Amino acid sequence: MATSKIIFGAGCFWGVEAAFRNIKGVVNATCGYSGGHTDNPTYEAVCTDTTGHIEVVLVEYDPGAVGFEALLECFWNCHNPTTQDRQGPDMGSQYRSVIFFFTPEQELIAQESKNRLQHSGRWQDPVVTQILPVTRFYVAEAYHQNYFKKRGIG
Repeated sequence: MATSKIIFGAGCFWGVEAAFRNIKGVVNATCGYSGGHTDNPTYEAVCTDTTGHIEVVLVEYDPGAVGFEALLECFWNCHNPTTQDRQGPDMGSQYRSVIFFFTPEQELIAQESKNRLQHSGRWQDPVVTQILPVTRFYVAEAYHQNYFKKRGIG
């Protein structure tokens, strides 16, 4: 099976990871950090809001089983894409809304999806989600992986 990858940042990665793990066709969802300017960031360093990294989830999926549009729909539904550097009570640039694309096709589809959402009337404020080329992905510490499942949170 040939898989594809995409990276989403939509606030705290625990809930984002859980949302994507529940989609049929998603092979793996891994919490991590991307977009920063330091090597090998730790959770503690990222939380200082000085590394430039974003809490993200690397989603590996089978495009024969789930379409990229379905993944985008999950992304738009699992957070508020109109809040800059904040999701719910979590504040800081590490919580910004972002899509890191791997291919020009992903970039085009993500941008079209963002534009449709912006013009849908669903959100009164502008959608601030960044759509950027993939940068280095650092896997988050083991205790962040499957965080909700490990704690019995649905």
